[in-house]
Amino acid sequence: MGRIIAFDIGDKRIGIAISDPFNEMALPLETYWRKNFNMDIDYLINIAKEKCADTIVCGLPVNFDGSESVQTTKTASFIEELRKRTDIKVVETDERFTTLQARRVLLEADMRRDKRKNVIDKIAASYILEDYLRKIKLQGDK
Repeated sequence: MGRIIAFDIGDKRIGIAISDPFNEMALPLETYWRKNFNMDIDYLINIAKEKCADTIVCGLPVNFDGSESVQTTKTASFIEELRKRTDIKVVETDERFTTLQARRVLLEADMRRDKRKNVIDKIAASYILEDYLRKIKLQGDK
């Protein structure tokens, strides 16, 4: 089994996290500042291949009550385009609380606002990946 990479897809930035070689831990990798749709897709596919990922996990933002929003639709379209352009398996997962968790951790660390902007998305991506790793481990333990 190869590594798993996760993307927290936003309008301005995309957080990227990667699993360790044993798919036990999620490691924040980078925050990618979006340029344009095609360049963004190409960049993400290239980094997934460069890191030898065999699965891409994308956070799908939904409202707190589970309903879809405008952001859900935009992100779903982005995910669909990723699927069309790569043979790497692409899955989506509920990312409802990941950015809130990341923000809380950074506030508790007393990180300045300008620095938070550069790391919050990759931290959120690591939460998305952590949640996914936990789910697949639970499925394997059944």
